[in-house]
Amino acid sequence: MAPRVQLEKAAWSWVDTVKPEEIRQEHIELAYRINLPACKRGACRRNCKGNPNCLVGIGEQAWLGQIDENTFHNIDDPNSERRDKNTFVGLTNLGATCYVNTFLQVWFHNLELRRSLYLCHNSRAQEHSTESDYEPQSICEHLQYLFALMQNSNRKYIDPSGLVKALGLDTGQQQDAQEFSKLFLSLLEDTLSKQKNPNLQNVIQQQFCGQFSYVTVCGQCGRSSARPSRFYELELNIQGHKNLTECITEFLKEENLDGDNRYYCESCKSKQNATRRIRLHSLPPTLNLQLMRFVFDRQTGHKKKLNTFISFPEQLDMGPFLDGRQDQKCVYELSAVLIHRGISAYSGHYIAHVKDALTGDWYKFNDEEIEKMEGKKLQLGIEEDIAETVKSQSRKPKCSKGYHCSRNAYMLVYKIQEDENSSNSITKVEVPAFLQRLVDQDNRKFEEWCTEMADMRKQSVDKGKAKHEEVKELYKLLPAEDGEQYEFIPSDWLKKWLDDSTATKEIENSLFLCSHGKLHPDKMGEVKRVSLRAADLLYERYGGGPRLDGSSLCIECVGQRCRVLRLKNQLNEDFKEVSNLIKRSVSGEGFWVSKASLRSWRQLALDQLEEDEIETQHNNSKTNGQGPHTNCKEFDSNLPEDDMKTFNEDLVCSHGALCILETERKLVSTEVWSKLRNYFPKAPEFNQNQDPCQQCLTLEQEEKDNEAVSKMMALDQKNQLLNLFHEKNRPTLTKWPQGTDVLYIVPLFFVEEWKKFIRRPTKSSPVSNVGNTLLLCPHGGFMFTYDSLVTGEAQHVALLWPNEWEVISRLFIVDQPISIHCLTQTTPNGCTTQYTTQPDLCWECRESFLFQQQRDLREYTQATIYIRKVIDDKRDPAPEVIASSSEAEEEREEHPKVDGEKDPDFSQSQDGAKRLKLCDNSALPVTTVTKAGGIRRSTRHRKLRGEKALIVSANQTLKELKIQIMHAFSVAPFDQNLSIEGKSLTDDSATLGNLGVIPESIICLKADEPIADYAAMDDAYQVRVPEEGFKGTGLLGH
Repeated sequence: MAPRVQLEKAAWSWVDTVKPEEIRQEHIELAYRINLPACKRGACRRNCKGNPNCLVGIGEQAWLGQIDENTFHNIDDPNSERRDKNTFVGLTNLGATCYVNTFLQVWFHNLELRRSLYLCHNSRAQEHSTESDYEPQSICEHLQYLFALMQNSNRKYIDPSGLVKALGLDTGQQQDAQEFSKLFLSLLEDTLSKQKNPNLQNVIQQQFCGQFSYVTVCGQCGRSSARPSRFYELELNIQGHKNLTECITEFLKEENLDGDNRYYCESCKSKQNATRRIRLHSLPPTLNLQLMRFVFDRQTGHKKKLNTFISFPEQLDMGPFLDGRQDQKCVYELSAVLIHRGISAYSGHYIAHVKDALTGDWYKFNDEEIEKMEGKKLQLGIEEDIAETVKSQSRKPKCSKGYHCSRNAYMLVYKIQEDENSSNSITKVEVPAFLQRLVDQDNRKFEEWCTEMADMRKQSVDKGKAKHEEVKELYKLLPAEDGEQYEFIPSDWLKKWLDDSTATKEIENSLFLCSHGKLHPDKMGEVKRVSLRAADLLYERYGGGPRLDGSSLCIECVGQRCRVLRLKNQLNEDFKEVSNLIKRSVSGEGFWVSKASLRSWRQLALDQLEEDEIETQHNNSKTNGQGPHTNCKEFDSNLPEDDMKTFNEDLVCSHGALCILETERKLVSTEVWSKLRNYFPKAPEFNQNQDPCQQCLTLEQEEKDNEAVSKMMALDQKNQLLNLFHEKNRPTLTKWPQGTDVLYIVPLFFVEEWKKFIRRPTKSSPVSNVGNTLLLCPHGGFMFTYDSLVTGEAQHVALLWPNEWEVISRLFIVDQPISIHCLTQTTPNGCTTQYTTQPDLCWECRESFLFQQQRDLREYTQATIYIRKVIDDKRDPAPEVIASSSEAEEEREEHPKVDGEKDPDFSQSQDGAKRLKLCDNSALPVTTVTKAGGIRRSTRHRKLRGEKALIVSANQTLKELKIQIMHAFSVAPFDQNLSIEGKSLTDDSATLGNLGVIPESIICLKADEPIADYAAMDDAYQVRVPEEGFKGTGLLGH
């Protein structure tokens, strides 16, 4: 079938030879494409949208022929959640709890610990009724129940949220795994110590606890002192080492105590040089070796990860490291390796490799996923394939047989090697009956869920089969044969009916109606023509409407479209003819046409024809010439032609008459106007005898009269206050003028507004009153002192001579006079001068104003400060100003004008200084700095190259600011040296308000040479708030 555009053209190809009044039924059927041949299956790759008779590719392919039952549902097989035979159970990751899951798997595989936990007394579980869900309370109860589920549950993985919630852990924050291990074992030890069964009270000690002592030998007298201690894991430094033996050797090596670190000897009664070392006395059955991969970096103030390769054996002989205990078994076998994947200490993923104590098989536990290793061998595999940084690439060393090598292992668990003839052979741990009863209850719930899911799958399949039969029955009836009665059904509805994933709604046809309540011809690409029998069945089953049959074809819309298409085809010829006709002089009667409309009438005609097409579809379309009128004064030749909406609209004034601007219209002949009227039948019409709007002429004359009055008023006021306007002979407070003891004060804003009126009286409104209340407090007192006006606050006011005040009092309405008086008194000690104001100063409001001013500088939010990067403690030479276009414009305005050129916004005073023009919407001006030479300098901050603006708050810490600076300048916090006005900023915990950083401050940044440690940089990016670890959790007794 032809493409959609070709079908559209073919449907209206007859309009060139048929006038709208000559349209017959055959033309209507052509426009609605009633007789287009239907497509056969296989002929179309996709549905032909332009052919209402094409019923191929609307979704029927999925229903015709044999269908797989699985397509009728989206429910996974519940058996995929079932535990496989002879495998272990996984644990759900609740967000960032993978570090918890790894230790739970390791402790679960410690058979002695599991057996002991099962023996703990639990009256709540023993007395629990299986009619309700079991909810453990204590940590021991949670661990008991979780281990029982991990052992005998039918589920593929278990949700540990009960235990995690009881511990008070934040599931969204990854914590220090090694610290969690220590705290949890300590908590478990404390819990078990309270058991009545004496065999359970020391389980943790019996399994994990060893003994060593710190031995110190005096270098003077040789006296040896030992301080015994217990350990639950050995914390081994890995920095600078290649294998586990080196790490243990360093842990036990002798340390010299000298200098400030000397040892106080009890025999010598003084501080002496000494040596200290650790001596191992006994080792536990389960030996936990913590590889200290996460260390505190003093330079950055954060933790970082050491991605150092460490080699460790499958069998570890601790005999050489024990002190004088030859009878103790010293050979250990590797039973677990805990892995952290990732280069940063603040992110990554934890997994565990654990050896099954009963079979000797190795398993990888990765939250819900469990993988059995082949050949009963530990295979670290892709756990070592972490993303490497450019600076930290290192090649994995070769490992000897019986050894493994890892740069991600952070804990090794070794179990004592049992003798083959030992009576302590490993036996399977059985779940006690009271716990097995709870496990059976959970398994029943799981089986019920599986049954429910299976039933839902079956219901979906049955529903799909019924739909399959319905579609096969109805689809055969859909095509409408020639001469048979038919109806139109929306294509999208048919597609959704054939799409089993969406519920079928009632048929909605109202969107396809024209303004005459019939089927719009433009909607033929969105409907399909079906047989009356098929339509009856669909409406009977699904409802909807209105029904559209053969009588719904709209002759009015077809006629309107015919007229529009004919005009479009005629437009090019008419455009050329009109262009030639308007060049001729008009003889006889003529018509006024807008010049702007005449320039763009071709495009306006096209737009109007498009609107006419839309009008046949919508009742609320705009009609040419009926839009809102605009005042002829507001419409000028600067209006873009694209803004012209309707033809001749700009000739109509606000009163609906002919606009008075003759320069904006042109007289055209009757022949030209008649052609234009074909395209714009509702456009405003004005013949050449039409008089302009009398109301507009009257308003224009009144406006000219008002302008003349304003000019006279401005000239009179300027002559009376000439020195004030030109800024000549102005009084100052720094040197009180002679010959007067009083000066008057008005807001500078009033003076600047008055000057604007004087300069442009026809464009600016006259000033009628002096608003001195701006300078007064609510009690009517003055807000400024003489000293404050001298030192800078005079920027808000203007000083007047007494004679100028008399003029202003006469010309303007003054709400409150304000004056400042100079009183000189002669005393034996000389002359003293005192300054007072009228009204008097309101000290209460003045102090409140100063307090609020200082407070605003210390308590701010979302304020701007500037960070300026400097080199060698100096600013970059010749810093280049970076200004926006508006700033550059302002900079140009700041320079003095050339000789003879008048500056409309400034008046030159005798000393060459210029006064700042006030912002139109501001009662008080912005601060300015005036320098010799007549150049005004704005205090708006000008950014220099190498400087960036940051948004900060007063309660933000310096550390948080350094992180912002790191993002802006790519300088790590530990490489930043910050200072403000020569004062170094060093206290990272202090707030910016306490450090004296106020809005618009400039902070200098000097960057040290960066450290080539990209993992440290990554850690700095990760840290946003101070670490709190397990503070507030159940691990610390909270």
